[in-house]
Amino acid sequence: MILPLLAATLLLAACGRDDSGGGGGGGGGSSNAPGITDTTVKLGSSYPFSGPASAYSAIPKSLNGFFKKLNDNGGVNGRKVQFITYDDGYEPQRALANAKRLVEQDKVFAIVNPLGTANNLAMRDYLNQNKVPQLFVATGATVFGSDQAKFPFTTGWQPTYQTESKVYAEYLKSAKPNAKVAVLFQNDGFGKDLLSGFTEGIKGSGISIVAQESYEATDPTVAPQVKKLAASKADTFLDITTPKAGAQAIATVAQTGWKPLHILNSVAASKAQVLKPVGFQYAQGIVTASYFKALDDPQWANDEAVKDLKADLAKYAPDADPTDPYTVYGWLVGETIVQALQKMSSPTRDALVDAAKHLNYNSGLLLPGITVKTDGDSDPYPIEAMQIAQFTGQNFVLKGSVIQASSG
Repeated sequence: MILPLLAATLLLAACGRDDSGGGGGGGGGSSNAPGITDTTVKLGSSYPFSGPASAYSAIPKSLNGFFKKLNDNGGVNGRKVQFITYDDGYEPQRALANAKRLVEQDKVFAIVNPLGTANNLAMRDYLNQNKVPQLFVATGATVFGSDQAKFPFTTGWQPTYQTESKVYAEYLKSAKPNAKVAVLFQNDGFGKDLLSGFTEGIKGSGISIVAQESYEATDPTVAPQVKKLAASKADTFLDITTPKAGAQAIATVAQTGWKPLHILNSVAASKAQVLKPVGFQYAQGIVTASYFKALDDPQWANDEAVKDLKADLAKYAPDADPTDPYTVYGWLVGETIVQALQKMSSPTRDALVDAAKHLNYNSGLLLPGITVKTDGDSDPYPIEAMQIAQFTGQNFVLKGSVIQASSG
């Protein structure tokens, strides 16, 4: 079990401090960069193991399992991975403190997949000034690839929120071309980014936003905002929330008797942590967008990658929920980290970042037609396609085909 206050996981026993030299600052192009030797590589991250976004702790739980399997099989290029994580409670200043601890005390080689838009923004200046990779951030905010000249050590991973929202816009253009949309959004970079992408995506169409309400991540409930949106009589509800608020929104819609087409953004579209607790009967017809296979989708029952992951989770992460999309997300992030480590031309932070910006691979866990591809500073967004899925019965059912959408 991950300790909620410290949440430090050491996956390589008795590794101790890295003795290859170097400190928290610099080391970008040095051959003696901190956190890497011929036999080990030390990675770190910050996640909300507690607080309003604790549902995302499923991601490092899966990543831990991935690295356990990797280490059992000899590591990557002969190096076993030590993965150290700390709890930030979804608070930016705690995330920054965690990043400083990982760099200055734990002397990690890189920070990988830290979660949250505000949290990643809080640590971005510090990490780039110290030339420490901030790779594959767990946020779809477009800003994490838009200024590579200023922040060259930061890269995204998942589809950006603008990519996702443009996918919803394209879907509505064919499914509900005159939609009247009510929007609930988290009042931060995450919510505003997704909303701006949707607004851009519907320009020139018959779709319009007729009402919008925001909420703070610390709000105890979003019920008042949802009730105001229900009164708008909109026929479509764009729900831009994190898991806790997403569950509250679904429950409140059911209580009001409002019957819109409910679009639930992907970060809250967890069957295990959102839909099931609220009740599947209240989730029928909800639309989201996805880019990887759901392990409990009957469509993939005989898929080799899905069967392999189920077996790996049972062995290496038995406490991870296979039906939780954050579990698959974490495993895919692990695969991407390994791709970058394998492609490094030398054991330096600069070489790791360069490798992360020149990826081109397919994973059996991604939906057909979706790849992880980066092209230097000109295209630092690894995944730029998604497919609509609608909740029917007890599963999200894929609809149509993969929709390509740019991040800008």
